[in-house]
Amino acid sequence: MADATFEDGAEGGLNLKAYEGEDLQVIATLSQDAVLTAADMTWRPKERRLAFLINRFRWEDAPRAEARGRPYERVRSLLVIDGVMRVASQGVDRGDGDEVLSLLSVDWTPGEDGAGAVTLVLAGDGAIRADVECLDVTLKDVTRPYAAPSRHMPKHPE
Repeated sequence: MADATFEDGAEGGLNLKAYEGEDLQVIATLSQDAVLTAADMTWRPKERRLAFLINRFRWEDAPRAEARGRPYERVRSLLVIDGVMRVASQGVDRGDGDEVLSLLSVDWTPGEDGAGAVTLVLAGDGAIRADVECLDVTLKDVTRPYAAPSRHMPKHPE
């Protein structure tokens, strides 16, 4: 086992905001292959906030894990959409809190005057759409990273 280095201590958790479509692409890339359950979703209409507690694969750490021969990592993160006016979903059984959902992408569809829709596309033809007054999405790591239970990097068929 090697001693810790200054580089090891320099990396903190992610705390990103998206106010434009290009910003959301960064959050979408870092959130790809996150897993969550229906119980990890919260819609607070009075606060106009839709929040997800996700188990995010640490894509930004994968090259370092490979180089050091250590397991890939996941981290618990909050994915929060603010300014939400309406939420709709398909293929998600909100009554089944144990159903595991896998996040494939987070998409932005602009509308008029800065409004639009943020859509979380899930594996198995599921989707959650939030109609928003403006794009305001946060991705924030809230725990320390842990070894990915599968020990594998997620893969997608070509």
